[in-house]
Amino acid sequence: MSSTLPSSLIYAGTFERVMDGKHRVTIPAAWLAQGVNEFHAIPNPSEECLIVMPAQEFQAVEEKIHQSSAAPAERRKAIRQFYSRARAVNADAHGRILFSDEQCAALHLQGEVVLVGGRSRFEIWNAKRWHVVANEEHDSFRNIAHLIGL
Repeated sequence: MSSTLPSSLIYAGTFERVMDGKHRVTIPAAWLAQGVNEFHAIPNPSEECLIVMPAQEFQAVEEKIHQSSAAPAERRKAIRQFYSRARAVNADAHGRILFSDEQCAALHLQGEVVLVGGRSRFEIWNAKRWHVVANEEHDSFRNIAHLIGL
C-alpha cells in the first residue's frame, strides 16, 4: 500500500482500553508521539471495527478509488459513501479521541475496546469481538509467518 505518509509512521501493537461514556478513548502515547493527532474514523465496510487513519492515509484511499478499475459511476458512489461514513476526529490534550455516537453504536464500541495497530492506520474493536477475530486469524498469521521465514 503506497501512501504519502512518512515511512517512519507506524501504528503497531495491541492496546486494551476503556471507552468512557462520552465515547472517548486514550490513544497510546507512542502513537501520538509520531506527530499526528488529527485523524479520520470510518467503519470498516467488511469487518466490525472502526478504522482510524491520519489525513494523508485518508486522502490516499480516495486516490486509490479514483485509480481503481471500477466504472466512473461506481467510483463516484464509493467516494460518496466513503466520505459520508467518515468523521474527522482529533486527539485532545489528554491523548483522547472522541468518536461519534453513531459509529460507536453501529459497531458496539463501548466499555472495553482494543486498539489494533495496522501500520499506517489503526483499528478500534469491541474487546469481545476482537478476541474472537484474533483467535480466528491466528492460524493464517502463523502460516504466512512460516512461509516468509519469520
